[in-house]
Amino acid sequence: MEKQFTIMVVEDDTNINNLLKTALEKAGYKVLQAFSGTEAELILQMRNSIALVLLDLMLPGISGEEVLKHIRERGNLPVIVLTARDSLDEKIGMLTQGADDYITKPFEIPEVIARIQVQLRHAGREIENKQMTYRDLVLDKVTYQVRIEGKEVPQITKQEFAILELLVSHPKQVFSKEDIFSYAWNEPYMGETKTLDVHISNIRKKIKQVTTDEYIETVWGIGYRLHS
Repeated sequence: MEKQFTIMVVEDDTNINNLLKTALEKAGYKVLQAFSGTEAELILQMRNSIALVLLDLMLPGISGEEVLKHIRERGNLPVIVLTARDSLDEKIGMLTQGADDYITKPFEIPEVIARIQVQLRHAGREIENKQMTYRDLVLDKVTYQVRIEGKEVPQITKQEFAILELLVSHPKQVFSKEDIFSYAWNEPYMGETKTLDVHISNIRKKIKQVTTDEYIETVWGIGYRLHS
């Protein structure tokens, strides 16, 4: 396994929780254990590196349903529900409330591992679709953040992000100022280049705050492209 993902197991039955921990660690995952809904909430507030949650519903303290609700309010962290409820209505209810999958107790460990792998692959594809990369530059199309070598480029504006997005979408292509302006401002180019030139200059200055590498190249008489 190239990356060691962290799984949180939320299960009040100590034997089941420990069984899952042992099996998941053997499969190459890191494991965090929570034995109540309250403990799960505390871990979720302190840790942002969790890749997936195995969540029992019948928990002391905060219920599993409430934990699931709170996870969904925060984002799209994959959640597989562990449940003894096997009616169709119960299963549909779990999915409509935000669970990504469910496993009915008693379960077989190979099935748990397989379902985790499916959800992590799915989550990985979503992340890829929401990010654009060029060299060490990463554009996050959800948060509109720009990072280089993991460092956030500060105070990127909507137009600056759009300029980078267009350039990164075709890194070898030279874009005219007209094309860049029309894309970033979503309006026809009217022949004035100063606004675009200022934005390009600002992007370069902000990039310089996190790296000495050049990322935008001026092609005189035409426009701009990414620096190769």
